[in-house]
Amino acid sequence: DRGQRMVIFLDELPWMDTPRSRFLSAFESFWNGWCSGHDNIMLIVCGSATSWILSNLSRNKGGLYGRLTCQIKLSPFTLKECEEYFDHENIEMSRYDILQTYMVFGGLPYYLSYFRKGYSFEKNTDMILFGAKPRLNDEFNRLFNAIFTNAEDCKKVIRLLATRNYGFTRDEISQATGIPFGGGLTAMLASLEESDFLMRYNPYGKGVTEHYKLTDNFCLFWIRYVDRYQREAAFMNDNCTSGIMKSWRGMAFELVCWQHINQIKRALEIGGVRTSVSAWNLKGTETSQGAQVDMVILRDDNIVNLCEMKFATAPYSIDKEEELKMIHRV
Repeated sequence: DRGQRMVIFLDELPWMDTPRSRFLSAFESFWNGWCSGHDNIMLIVCGSATSWILSNLSRNKGGLYGRLTCQIKLSPFTLKECEEYFDHENIEMSRYDILQTYMVFGGLPYYLSYFRKGYSFEKNTDMILFGAKPRLNDEFNRLFNAIFTNAEDCKKVIRLLATRNYGFTRDEISQATGIPFGGGLTAMLASLEESDFLMRYNPYGKGVTEHYKLTDNFCLFWIRYVDRYQREAAFMNDNCTSGIMKSWRGMAFELVCWQHINQIKRALEIGGVRTSVSAWNLKGTETSQGAQVDMVILRDDNIVNLCEMKFATAPYSIDKEEELKMIHRV
């Protein structure tokens, strides 16, 4: 220590905390007993096991309580950043295929790094996810085991959320999965939200009842297709124009829109207006027709934007039947 700034960087900190290591107490002693007495020390820690980071650092109630100076959350790429990535790697991709790539892999550079020049979106996806030896074999299970200590319960929640666009309440999640509130469900949902697997929102007109909605593209695609068809080496190439993927494309495109709310607001020229975003649905009865709005943007200037997501390969035209549906929703 010569009085200059000293940086200590510990990568993948959670993996140092093995069951018998007593690492956390030693780490607390290291910071409180030595680092905190030196104004020129910068200690940086990071890790992919989000639940460990949240429980032991961000929400620590012991010796590390209130010690964090700054937190940096590494977010996925946006669509624009994916385009810039492929340009940088000299991989020719149309915007249509970049969007499809996002709908399967999200904006995770790790997954995008497996794409190879000269292959189509379908061919790359088949090599990465399908066949006897895909590059990301068993990635769904490996991913949750790497990030969460309660991986099996987390997967139960994600599989449930994948069944309904507008999500579930916490009570519904508990009832459907069998995970009791006392079993750490609230903390688990918070960890999944922090890790960008789901989002929490208040559906319009439903008071303060919070819903949890799946927002992870990769999990949705895995649950819908990889679980069932992984051994088919050319699944994407054989089914790219078939009806088997139609419902997934609609739901996956809707997820991409939810992940790009700020960009949608800028396109609507309301980027500077304070807003809240939700979904809305009304169950039908014997005497009245139900309705659903994919995205409701409530604005502080007393205007509401109703957004309907449509994934199409050509300009989308609204026929008379569709117009009547839209009028009914309004």
